[in-house]
Amino acid sequence: MKHRSTPGATARAAAMTFATVLATTLAMAPAGAARAEYPEKPVQFIVPWPPGDLEDVLTRMIAEELQNETGVAAAVVNKPGGGGGPFPGAAEVARAPADGYTVGSFVIGVPTVGALLGIEGITRDTFEPVGIFLTYPFVLAAGGDAPYSDMAGLAAHAKGNKVALGHFGYGLVPTRASLIAAMELGFEFGSEAAFDALDCNTLAADDADVINTTLQLVLPCLDGIKPLAAITEERIALLPDTPTLSEQVPGLDISLWNGLFVPKGTPQAAKDKLAAVARRVVMSDEARKLSKETGALVYWQDANQAAARIDADYEKIREMFERMGDL
Repeated sequence: MKHRSTPGATARAAAMTFATVLATTLAMAPAGAARAEYPEKPVQFIVPWPPGDLEDVLTRMIAEELQNETGVAAAVVNKPGGGGGPFPGAAEVARAPADGYTVGSFVIGVPTVGALLGIEGITRDTFEPVGIFLTYPFVLAAGGDAPYSDMAGLAAHAKGNKVALGHFGYGLVPTRASLIAAMELGFEFGSEAAFDALDCNTLAADDADVINTTLQLVLPCLDGIKPLAAITEERIALLPDTPTLSEQVPGLDISLWNGLFVPKGTPQAAKDKLAAVARRVVMSDEARKLSKETGALVYWQDANQAAARIDADYEKIREMFERMGDL
């Protein structure tokens, strides 16, 4: 005897069939299909300086590696701020959504000096460090015909002559270190001005008598200039005979570093991906070669190590500002 199906039974059977098919489909689907992985769209790395210096070179390597690994576009955008140093570019990152698609490649001054000076839009809580990857071989250098070759000689000359200082921004750490050194040695620079780029041409054109810059930018003319001091915590490997600034003026043992930063609240998955890619890049043979050729220190400090370093440097820089009467 045949049993006729009721409409309710048919509906229940259909619902059970749909549920079974859905469960089977989800079980067979790749994990990535259930939850999209970062990145899903192009990633922009903001470098607040012109192209060519160490942070730019290494950040481009990181962006290229991220693109190669994920198949999603990643690119460096240079946003030099002129007399404003890195802060206009940093402010752009601060205004971006905290989603991992706008990443800042920042020097020490952004999370420290920016907060101390009250730069609009930048506080100690604006950014989160992904990691620190570079210590610059930063120098205070003069032209090859300068009648001095160290800080004592510069001081003696500057007491009777006007010496123009070129720097990347009045509020930045190397600039402040140079100005404090002058105070301690009993002289003042005759003038000072900020530049987007400080290289061989700056000295050759007499735009400044002494410049604060990275060794990378003056390597082509290194034989024709006089490095007066290394603004680093230890001597630069390529300049073993050039003493650090703190060797000549005790108490100025601070270095200029660069790291990756994102707006606070960025998802952990995005930060983890960026950190993994960046760490792989800075540990690569290519990065080690760059370090050897330029005197830069290239390494990886993770988010926790970076946060601790920022806290320590914040206190050092606050003391520097107090010595200059700016706080």
